[in-house]
Amino acid sequence: MSDNNSSIDNAHRVCWFDDKKTPNVADFLESESEIAMHRLEFQAPEAANWAIMETCHAYCITSARDEVPDQYKVAADLLARCPKLLVVSTSGAGYDPIDVQACTDAGVLVVNQTGANAEAVAEHAVGMVLALTKKMVETDRSLRRERGIDREVFKGWNAEGKTIGVIGLGNTGRRVARICGKGLDMQVIASDPYIEPSDFKERGAEAVSLDELMARSDFVSVHCPYNAETKDLVSARELGLMKPGAFIVNCARGGIINEDALSDVLEADGIAGAGLDVWDVEPPPMDHRLLAMENVIATYHTAGVTFESRENMAAWNAAQVVSTLRGERPPRLINPEAWDQFKARYEEVFGQPVEG
Repeated sequence: MSDNNSSIDNAHRVCWFDDKKTPNVADFLESESEIAMHRLEFQAPEAANWAIMETCHAYCITSARDEVPDQYKVAADLLARCPKLLVVSTSGAGYDPIDVQACTDAGVLVVNQTGANAEAVAEHAVGMVLALTKKMVETDRSLRRERGIDREVFKGWNAEGKTIGVIGLGNTGRRVARICGKGLDMQVIASDPYIEPSDFKERGAEAVSLDELMARSDFVSVHCPYNAETKDLVSARELGLMKPGAFIVNCARGGIINEDALSDVLEADGIAGAGLDVWDVEPPPMDHRLLAMENVIATYHTAGVTFESRENMAAWNAAQVVSTLRGERPPRLINPEAWDQFKARYEEVFGQPVEG
């Protein structure tokens, strides 16, 4: 555990648990003269951690829910213990470890870094699409363990001209649409209830309902956030609409595709295969049904883990925390309805009003 500038009484105090990612938000914030940066350790005595957290104005937290012990997830009890907390900032686009409604009720802003790793995730998703259609992973596994296999067993398909359905046409989804539409000459359809009809055309996709997307697509790629609305969004009924030769890829969040339903449909040869970067529990247990299937590509929630995206996420995170603690409205605000209460609390904590 280390403190920087902790002797400055009027500093903006920020805490972050070291998640071993590099570079990280603390690396950037330690160079800010107005910030007292506190690096914490999950393994440290809780009393020591709470003694610092209870004084902090900002809490930087990983987006991955399974990386945060329950007591340090942002919920009503943590907010009650941290009366000076004004903003919670996630490392990436997701905010799974945060109870957003509890933050809104407490006048605490929630911000994320959506878009910082979007290119990396999009490339990973398209990589899975190509690896699935060419059976690259199945071929690799076979070549390493056996001989005498007829290579016709691994006959794949061209992606060109096929239809990809994108669930969620935001920062990542629109990049998948661009790569597949312009780069691979695929037909792109998309379902997203939160954008305007004109946005679909601008982002290179045809707007369709979720059911139509599932039924028409040769590939389905999931890029929506995980919340109460999208939990089990793709389950047995939706998977049952897919073509027997279709594939599904999820590089968004575990829990959007129901894993039991996906296991069932794959075991019944209802679809051709799947690519999964995210899981209900991360990492999934070794005896997980999906890990035993040859036509499933599994990765460690690494779609967004590139040198470029790590740099982006840390820099964006730090810049947004600094600007918010200066009283500026953050650009990637998840709960704008908390803004007015935040302004009142900001003036109470720092003794100066927020402009705007």
